[in-house]
Amino acid sequence: MPLDFALLRRHPDVEGHGLEASDAADRLILDESAPLVAGAGDGDLVVIDDAYGALALGAAAAGARGIRVHQDLVTGERALAGNAERTGLADRVRSLPLGAELLRGARLVLLRLPRSLDRLDELAGLVARHAASDVVVVAGGRIKHMSLAMNDVLGAWFDRVDVSHARQKSRVLTARGAHEQRQPPAPGWPRGERHDDLGITVVAHGGVFAGTGVDIGTRFLLEQLGGAMPDAPSAVDLASGSGVVAAWLARSRPGLRVTATDRSAAAAASARETAEVNRVADRVTVTQADALERLPDASETFVVLNPPFHSDAALHTGIAAHLFDDAARVLAPGGELWCVWNSHLHYRPLLERAVGSTRQVARNPKFTVTASRRPE
Repeated sequence: MPLDFALLRRHPDVEGHGLEASDAADRLILDESAPLVAGAGDGDLVVIDDAYGALALGAAAAGARGIRVHQDLVTGERALAGNAERTGLADRVRSLPLGAELLRGARLVLLRLPRSLDRLDELAGLVARHAASDVVVVAGGRIKHMSLAMNDVLGAWFDRVDVSHARQKSRVLTARGAHEQRQPPAPGWPRGERHDDLGITVVAHGGVFAGTGVDIGTRFLLEQLGGAMPDAPSAVDLASGSGVVAAWLARSRPGLRVTATDRSAAAAASARETAEVNRVADRVTVTQADALERLPDASETFVVLNPPFHSDAALHTGIAAHLFDDAARVLAPGGELWCVWNSHLHYRPLLERAVGSTRQVARNPKFTVTASRRPE
C-alpha cells in the first residue's frame, strides 16, 4: 500500500506553516526507483539524508525490508523513528552511523541530494567503496538547489549518470558503475586547513558549515571573546559546526573545559577531529544532540552561539528561538549567552525574552555580537 505522506511529521524539528515533512522531490525519487525497490532483497536498500523519513518509509510501504538509513541530523533520525511508529513500519527500518556498516553490500541507494558538493563527494565515495559493485544510486532534489556540478561529482565516482525529466520542480540523477577511486583523484575526507591568524587547524567532513574555513560571522565573534566571562570554569559551543569556537576557546584558555554540541553527525565528527588536531581533546567534549538536551538546568555560566537560520532549505527563525530557549534553561543565574547574528534578523528582542538583559558588544555592516545575561 502506498505511503500516506500526510501522516509524516517533522517533530522534533521545527514545525509550522510551509514546513512540510515531505515534498515533490521525495515522491519523484520513489517513483523513479520503484522498479528497483520492488526487486530489492532484504537488506539491499540504503537510504541517506532522508529528511524526515519519506524515502525510507515510502520504500518500506512498497515492500522493502531491512532498510538501512543514515540521516545527518539527530532531529531527522528521531522524526523517522516517530513516523515509522505512526505508519506501522518501524520493523522495516534501522538507523546507522555513516560508514562501512551502513553501506556494506548495498545494491540500491536512495539519496536526497545535499546542497553541498563536498557532502555529495564524500557520500558518493563511501557508496562506491563499500556498496556492492552493481549498486545503483537514485539521487534527487529540488531543481533550485541542484547544479550541473552534481553530475560531475557523481561522474567522478560512477561510470554513468542519467538525468530524469523534471517534475514539479524536482529532478533525479541515477548513477551506475561504481569505481573505488575518484576520477580524477582528489584529497580524501575529512580535510584540514591551518589558520595561523587564529592559531588553530580546522578539520571538516563534507557539507559542514564553512568547511575547513572560518566564516566571517565566527571570526567577528572570536574577536570579541577574549575578555568574555573570564572567570568561567567551563564554556559551551552551541551549534558548534566544525568546532572552531570550542578549539579556539580551549587553546586560548588553558584551564577551560568546553562542551561542543551540534545536531549534525558530520559536524560532531568534525569538531572531535578539530579538537584532536589542536591537542585540546582532553578538555573538549563533543556530543551530537538537539541543542543542549544533555546538559542540566542552570549548569553553565558561559554559552557561545553562532545560530543557523535555515531549517533544511527553508529560511526560518524557529531554530534560533529553540537554541535561545535551551541556552536560557542551561545558563546559571548570572551566566551569559554570547551570540553573533546577521543584523537584519533583529534577534535582540527574541534574546531579551528568552534569556534576559541583552547588550550589544560589537556591530559591523553585516553582523551583531550580543551578550545576554540570565537574571540572578
